[in-house]
Amino acid sequence: MGLTKQYRRYEAAGLFGVVGGSWAGVKQVSYRGIHGKYVAVGACEHTFIWDLRTGEKVLTLEGEKHQVSCLSASPDCKHLAVGYSDGSIRIFNLSTGELAITFSGHKSAVTTMNYDHQGMRLVSGAMDTEVIVWDIVNEAGLYRLRGHKGVVTQAKFLKTCDVLITSSKDTYIKFWDLETQHCFKTLVGHNTEVWDFIVCRDESLLITGSTEMAISLWKLSYDTVRNEDEPVAKKMKTDEGDGEDGEDDDGSVSFIVYLLTLIQFDLQNILQCERLGAVPRHGKGRLVSMETDSAGTLLGLHGNDTSIEFYKILNDDELKKLRKKMEKKAKRKAREASEDESRVDVAVAPENILRRLTSVRMAGKVRSFQCLLEDNTTARVVSLLTNNVLQSCTIDLSEKNCEPTAVSKLNQPGHRTDVRTVCFSSDNTAILSASSDSARVWNRDTLQCIRSLTCEYALCSLFTPGDRHIVIGTKSGKLQIFDIASGTLLEAIDAHSGSVWSVCLSPDKRSIVSGSADKEVKFWDFELITDADFSTTCKRLTLVHTRTLQMSEDVLSVKFGCDGKFLAVALLDNTVKVFFVDTLKFFLSLYGHKLPVLCMDICTDGSLIATGSADRNVKIWGMDFGDCHRSLFAHDDSVMCLQFVPKTHMFFTGGKDGKIKQWDADTFQQIQMLEGHHAEVWSLAISTSGNFVVSAAHDKSLRLWEKTMEPLVLDEEKEMEREKEMEENVGEQAVVAGETNKETDIAGKKTPETVKATERLMEALEVYEEEMTKLRIYEEDCLAAKKELKKPGLHPLLQAFGVTTPSMYVLEVIKRIRSSELESSLLVMPFSYVTRLLPLLEEFVRLKNATELTCRCLLFLLKIHQGQVTCSSDLLPVIDALRKSTTKTVSKTKDGIGFNLSGLRFLQQMLEEKDEVMMFVDATNRMAQKKKKTKKRAILSIRT
Repeated sequence: MGLTKQYRRYEAAGLFGVVGGSWAGVKQVSYRGIHGKYVAVGACEHTFIWDLRTGEKVLTLEGEKHQVSCLSASPDCKHLAVGYSDGSIRIFNLSTGELAITFSGHKSAVTTMNYDHQGMRLVSGAMDTEVIVWDIVNEAGLYRLRGHKGVVTQAKFLKTCDVLITSSKDTYIKFWDLETQHCFKTLVGHNTEVWDFIVCRDESLLITGSTEMAISLWKLSYDTVRNEDEPVAKKMKTDEGDGEDGEDDDGSVSFIVYLLTLIQFDLQNILQCERLGAVPRHGKGRLVSMETDSAGTLLGLHGNDTSIEFYKILNDDELKKLRKKMEKKAKRKAREASEDESRVDVAVAPENILRRLTSVRMAGKVRSFQCLLEDNTTARVVSLLTNNVLQSCTIDLSEKNCEPTAVSKLNQPGHRTDVRTVCFSSDNTAILSASSDSARVWNRDTLQCIRSLTCEYALCSLFTPGDRHIVIGTKSGKLQIFDIASGTLLEAIDAHSGSVWSVCLSPDKRSIVSGSADKEVKFWDFELITDADFSTTCKRLTLVHTRTLQMSEDVLSVKFGCDGKFLAVALLDNTVKVFFVDTLKFFLSLYGHKLPVLCMDICTDGSLIATGSADRNVKIWGMDFGDCHRSLFAHDDSVMCLQFVPKTHMFFTGGKDGKIKQWDADTFQQIQMLEGHHAEVWSLAISTSGNFVVSAAHDKSLRLWEKTMEPLVLDEEKEMEREKEMEENVGEQAVVAGETNKETDIAGKKTPETVKATERLMEALEVYEEEMTKLRIYEEDCLAAKKELKKPGLHPLLQAFGVTTPSMYVLEVIKRIRSSELESSLLVMPFSYVTRLLPLLEEFVRLKNATELTCRCLLFLLKIHQGQVTCSSDLLPVIDALRKSTTKTVSKTKDGIGFNLSGLRFLQQMLEEKDEVMMFVDATNRMAQKKKKTKKRAILSIRT
């Protein structure tokens, strides 16, 4: 048996170059008890907490592999809900940075999330057109609301009543009654997609924004008295039955339908929505988002441009004053026109309800923003731009001066545009990245930017020998030479008349070669010259043109052989031509690709050359005769970068499908796939030691991968890929038997975690039955022998869980199921195991073991399997015992909680009488007022 080839695994070692992702927005959060200083932004799969004053990243909330799509901060700003592109939701504790709760219910990316005013519930909407309400305290989903036909764009709770408002791209705004989980009102006044809405002025004003160039205003009114003229719903007749209550099943169902009809009728009369009009916007394109401050007096909105418009929302007192002025003016005009003043009727226009203040222009297109009203005349705005920048400014809201001041930008940690080229220094301690406007040098250990250089549109780059200078090939055909220590441009050489697509350092490190779209390959030697403008004591580096190789097509890539004997040139005609370096004579032509070769590399020993093309294939060729050893279907899109690991026949490839793959050129097998990027991979580089790989992608992120000591087995990798494919097919919505209401459903969904939890629970039930059988046989043997025999040992699983009885082992397994996954785990469990679990639940209820958890499982199982349970004669005694024990235990638990609450209230009353201070509410208000007075005194003292 031959020896198996050993590989070592590459793992992610860092993510850098990202300030904020282009998908998720920005949210102001509280960190270490300080509010207004920190913001949270989504960055690929992680969430960063930035300090706006120092520009430092203070906390990273790590995700797994899916991109952050939505953020929502709790009312106290101490918790942050993060939605991901796979439909999952994670809630983090910002004080510790730890993951608190995980929800999984959506099938696609989460698009909106919001807390209620108490922070007890969370609503989420996604691209799957569904809305889910989650219970934060119980860590479980409450229900799923269905009714929209497009992507859900916004969802918010109302404070005055238990109502949820949602908007969608289907042009509708729906009002949901959360007590009955149904939609009782739908606004159909929009002709285009509704992108956002705001509820303000004590929830009496609804402002909606769509694709139209205007925002709509709606008046919300809450009528508490029914009009006598309104028709009353007819009571549905019920037939008399033979049951204990004098009604049969049909009568019960009819009575429930009647109640739902009355509830829906009352809600439609309580909540009224009247259109007031529309206010035109000054921005370009569709509305993207709207935000208000905490007091609801300042409204900001933006479209697909670089400006944010601000409006002042007038309150009732201001509207009354405005109405009086308008009435006086109208009466004066009527008096001058000799008309009846009593007939003057003044209506406040929508433009008067929303008074436009100013429009602030940012440094790029706005992705999201947050506004904080610091006082009556000053507002602070934090915006996340699409060019990877966080910008904050202060706005004076007085009518005389509405210009932004104290503008600051957080842009140092990343590039403004996509990074098109990366490379390592010779000592592997520095990384160079270059984009269309700048080049940055990063420290590999700390992943911090140590030097920022302004350059032209960069397409290729390299470190010169000694790592003191860098050479960048630009789109305009120039070769720019930078000095890293001073950060200055030494020289810009007009090397080509077309874009410089590739530069390569010669093996002797004395020269470089450049290939361009002008169909020329030029050779350049390094020289030191005296330049008075640079220094009078030392020489500076320059490039001297020595030779030119004229080609028939555009040159896309050039590469030296490691022995310096050959030069490979990739052309636009899908071929690769190999030349002798000394004489520039033609040696080989490699043809076989169907589209142009975008990247290539030659291994260290010079025996193999690998080429990657836009036809998604990688071909491995022999350098001796130019024969194709193997053609590999490498990526699902164009192969953009390829490089061999030094001193090996293994190489890495990156493609537009966002994946990085490692290959073995000897066995023609894929070794490993590095997943992390969420967009096209433009470039990658491997360190000279082969221990590090750096990659750049369209998501503006730079990722560092490090070789570990963990061995990698190809068979295990293939098995893991198969398991991953199976898990991806698991995430389907579980079907509830007998469910006919399509408007609402359970919140959870079937996931690999819920399936594993169900399997553990089924295994626990089997172990319970085995152990109970052993105990029964032991008791029978003791009775037959009429003496105490040696008791059989505990099952290993019982010992591992630290329990002594089989029933407690089952309870411990139930406790270890996540609260958010409990219903979904019970839903996929077969009914045969449900019949085994119900007697155990009755025992837990009777013994008062985890009463709340047990009753939750019991009620859910009886709700789902109601028909089968009631038809089973074997379960009737169990149900009767559950009825008695559950009522008794829950009543005692309720009495105990009530007694404890009464005792706490009595203690609170005693403390309040003793200290003469109201606990919690009054004390908090007094402390807040004291802080405000102290702050005002400090400001006055500074001004004086």
